[in-house]
Amino acid sequence: MWFNTLACYTIYHCVFYFIKIIMQTIDHIAEQYVKLSLKIGQHSEYYVDAYYGPNQWLLESNKTDLNTLYNDASKLVLAIEKIVESTQSHRAHYLSIHIKACLTYINQLLGNNLKFIDECKALYDVSPPLFDTHYFDSVLMQLDSLVPGTGDLNVRMNDYRQDFIIPVEKLSTVFDAAIDEARKRTLKFIDIPKNENFNVELVNDQVWSAYNWYKGDSYSLIQLNTDHPIFIDRVIDLAAHEGYPGHHIFNALIEKHLVNERGWIEYSIYNLFSPSSLLAEGSANYGIEVVFPEQERLEFEQNYLFPLAGIEPEKAKLYYEIQAVLHQLSYVDNMVAQKYLDKEVNSEEAVVLLMKYALTSEQRSRQRLKFIEFNRSYVINYNYGQDLVKDYLAGQVKNASHEELWRVFSNLLSEPRTGSMMKV
Repeated sequence: MWFNTLACYTIYHCVFYFIKIIMQTIDHIAEQYVKLSLKIGQHSEYYVDAYYGPNQWLLESNKTDLNTLYNDASKLVLAIEKIVESTQSHRAHYLSIHIKACLTYINQLLGNNLKFIDECKALYDVSPPLFDTHYFDSVLMQLDSLVPGTGDLNVRMNDYRQDFIIPVEKLSTVFDAAIDEARKRTLKFIDIPKNENFNVELVNDQVWSAYNWYKGDSYSLIQLNTDHPIFIDRVIDLAAHEGYPGHHIFNALIEKHLVNERGWIEYSIYNLFSPSSLLAEGSANYGIEVVFPEQERLEFEQNYLFPLAGIEPEKAKLYYEIQAVLHQLSYVDNMVAQKYLDKEVNSEEAVVLLMKYALTSEQRSRQRLKFIEFNRSYVINYNYGQDLVKDYLAGQVKNASHEELWRVFSNLLSEPRTGSMMKV
């Protein structure tokens, strides 16, 4: 009897010691990953989107040549792969995918770009579907019968949308009302730090329409780009996407649960061109539907936002019928990005494709192409990321209740998965 007890005691301590060594090794690799990411950021201004780890690491992050960083990243990949092979750790798997993405991005900085689909897989851990022009032509036919007027669809669409532009002088008021409502709805279901807060700034001369700069300690700076008109439907989208339950909540939950409570330092940094962005953008886009189900959104906009913006509420019904069909064109960016980055079309041909299939003005299409040139395959994170998150959560929801959807949505934000991990 004493022998069995001693054997169990010995086995227990061996297992405990093994787990302790594994955790210490992962902690060390995680630290090296963060420091590597900070050094990559020295070569790419927007690579590190958010950082709230030790300030000393930031101060010590001297510029290192890219070949050295490539070698360092390669060694980290080998180190974390040994851990992945010996354990089923969710944390190690997640970290491994991110370190490999670092290696890919360093290689890009060295001038070695991949084909569009290969880049999607290497940076964002997914291979998104590609739709051809035949698919989008069928969507344009639906829109042609909905949009008022006659003649060129692009011209008609842009003329029609002029009635739904928010005057710049009313933008802050309308956006504040939208984000206050999104916040109130989100806090019913997600428990976040009491000190969470944000500020909103109006800016210009950017390739994006809005941006969340997460600063740490549950605080965000949300910027809205006023270079181009902001339409009434974008206000709810931006309030939810950048704020509640989007980027602001996503980062606040990660900081609270994974960095502060578990001490997983790898989550203290968010690399923009990494697998994290698929979930960050995808959950922020799908979060719009979660916080504002279709009918509730229509009622809130008709009753509150349209009047605040000085837009006639009775125009909302047709406008949102058109918006629902327009959403089917969301993958146009992917098609254009693939053709342009793979050198199948030149810049002027890409602008023509955007004007025809995204139904944007020439000016807006050129701005969108600048976004593609700067961010490359990042565009997939908005549309495919949204669809992937939606499908994953649908498989997790045990009943049809909206409260259950919020629960699994919050769980995903609190313990993120990469694209391949959501497909398992």
